[in-house]
Amino acid sequence: MKFLIAGLGNIGDDYAHTRHNIGFDVVNAFVQKHKGEFRVGRLAYVAEIKWKGKTFVCICPTTYMNLSGKAVKYWMDKEKISVENIFVIVDDLALPLNKIRVRPTGSPAGHNGLKSIQEVLGTADYPKLRFGIGSDFAKGYQSDFVLGKWSKDETPMVKLKIEKSVETIETFATQGIATAMNLVNNQVFSL
Repeated sequence: MKFLIAGLGNIGDDYAHTRHNIGFDVVNAFVQKHKGEFRVGRLAYVAEIKWKGKTFVCICPTTYMNLSGKAVKYWMDKEKISVENIFVIVDDLALPLNKIRVRPTGSPAGHNGLKSIQEVLGTADYPKLRFGIGSDFAKGYQSDFVLGKWSKDETPMVKLKIEKSVETIETFATQGIATAMNLVNNQVFSL
């Protein structure tokens, strides 16, 4: 059983640990927990994890967010991974900071990384984990908010949700999408 775990974000120090890069941070945490190491691969940083008889090809695309689909498709094809075994981790403005949502399908909802994946794959029917980042910004400041760093007050919740997201990846691979959805979709996380 092979899975493609794709955390979306932008490369470069300016984007490191911003709200928009939470996909990178979740995949990094998963790889670290399982003692893996990233290497530079085609269109992405790549790490391979073997755990519980499963293989996880973990990628952080180096294409920038708007072209994430190119990296996802390349690694799906290269590793011969079916669309139901990919799991994409993204930031979500529409969800409050204390929520995570897992879905087996669903529209990009304005997210450029998901739009790119849908365009390249020709479908929105692939599993995704949406990491709520909230929408605490003034009108006209969405871009600044999304590309901004977490506040000191937000950091403990972000750390907790990264841990939960890592557990959700493990649950998705070992018990399926329905169980992963039950694990987090109705939870309101608190410290």
